[in-house]
Amino acid sequence: MRSLVAAVVGVVRRRGPARSWLLWWLATGVLALVLLPVNVGLAADEFDVHPLIALVAGIGQSTALILILVRPAVAIALQLLGVAVIALALSPDSGSTWPLTVPGMIILIAHVGLTARRYPRRTALPIWGTSAAVLILVVLLDPRDRPSTDGLGQLILYPILSALVVGAVLMTGRWREIRRELADAQRDVEAEQSQRAVAEERTRIARELHDVVAHSMSVIHMQATSASYRISNLDPEAKAEFTRIAAGARSALREMRQLLAVLRDDSADAELAPVPDLGRLAELVQSAERAGVPVQVREAEAVREAILPEGVALAAYRIVQESLSNVIRHAPGAQTTVELDLDGLDLVLTVVNGAAQRPAQPVEAAGHASHGLSGMRERARLVGGSLETRARDEGGYRVVARLPIGGHA
Repeated sequence: MRSLVAAVVGVVRRRGPARSWLLWWLATGVLALVLLPVNVGLAADEFDVHPLIALVAGIGQSTALILILVRPAVAIALQLLGVAVIALALSPDSGSTWPLTVPGMIILIAHVGLTARRYPRRTALPIWGTSAAVLILVVLLDPRDRPSTDGLGQLILYPILSALVVGAVLMTGRWREIRRELADAQRDVEAEQSQRAVAEERTRIARELHDVVAHSMSVIHMQATSASYRISNLDPEAKAEFTRIAAGARSALREMRQLLAVLRDDSADAELAPVPDLGRLAELVQSAERAGVPVQVREAEAVREAILPEGVALAAYRIVQESLSNVIRHAPGAQTTVELDLDGLDLVLTVVNGAAQRPAQPVEAAGHASHGLSGMRERARLVGGSLETRARDEGGYRVVARLPIGGHA
C-alpha cells in the first residue's frame, strides 16, 4: 500500500496539469465517500426516510459531487434531484428541517462551493441560483400540502450560507487571479528593465568600440596607405606589406561597422551581422603565413560536403582565428596544423602548434588580462559544443573543439 501511495505521489509531483486534475478527483472522491454514509444514515434513522430511498438519493448526491469535474450541468441536475427525492420522502411529522436535512444541506452547499472553485463566475452563479430556486419550488409545490412556513427557515438559511461560501470561494479565486496578474506585470516590468539595460549596455559598447577601436584602426589604415608617400626610397616588398596592412585594416573596419550597426539596433537585418564561415579559412591561413607562421590545413571531404549551421560555422571560424592569433602572439614561427573532420554528428576542429621558433614580442603589456581562451569556450558552449585546450609535452599548444551540427551532415 505504501509503495502504491508513493508511486501516486511521484506521478503527481512530476506532472503539472495531471497533478491538479488528480488532486481534484481525490478531493471530490474522498468528500463523496465521507458524506454518503452520513447522509444516508441520518436520513433513514433520524428523519424516517425509507432506507432504499435514502440510499438511492444519497448515492445520487455523492455521485454529483464527482461529476462536477466533467459535467457541471448534469451534476447539479442529479444533486437537485436527490434533494427533491429526500424532501418528498420526508414525512410531515418527521421533525426534520424540511425541505433539507442537515447532511443534505451540507452536501448541497459543498456542491455549489466546489462548482465556484472549479468553474468561472458565469457558471457558478447560475448553478447557485438554480439550487435556491429548486428549493422554493419544492416548498411551493409540495404534494403533501405542508404549510410553506415549515420550509421558511431552510429557504432563508440555505441561500445565506451558500451565498457566503460561494462568495468566499469566488473572492479567493479572484484574489489569486489578481496576485497572478501582479506577478505577471512584475515579470513584464523586470523583463522590460532588463531589455533596456541590455540596450543601454549595447549602445555603450558600440560607442566605446567606435571611439577607441574604430579610431585606432582608421589611423592604422591611414598610416599604411600613406606610407609609400611619406617614406622615401621604400622598396617594393615593403610597399606590398603596407598595402596588405591597409587591406587588413579596411576589412577590420568593415566588420567593425557591421558589428556597430548590430549593437546599436537589435532589430537590424541579420545580413548586417559579420558571419564569416569556414569558406574564408584560406584568408586566415594567408594572414598567419604573412605574419611568419606556417600553417597546414587538413580538411576532410565529409566536412566540405556537409551543410554546417550558421552558428557552428561562425564559431569554428572564430576559434581558428583566435587560435592562429595566439600562435602569432605567443609562438611566432611555430609550425601549425588545422584539422577539420566529422565524428558522427559533431564537427571536430583541432589546432596544434609546435614550439616557438623565435622569441615572442608581446603586443600587450605584461599582466594584461587575456580573454581569448574563455571567448573560444563561450563560442563553443553557445552552439552546444565543448572546447579543450592544453600545452603539449614536446612544446607548443593544442586546441580541440567539438561542435554539434545536428542532422545537417
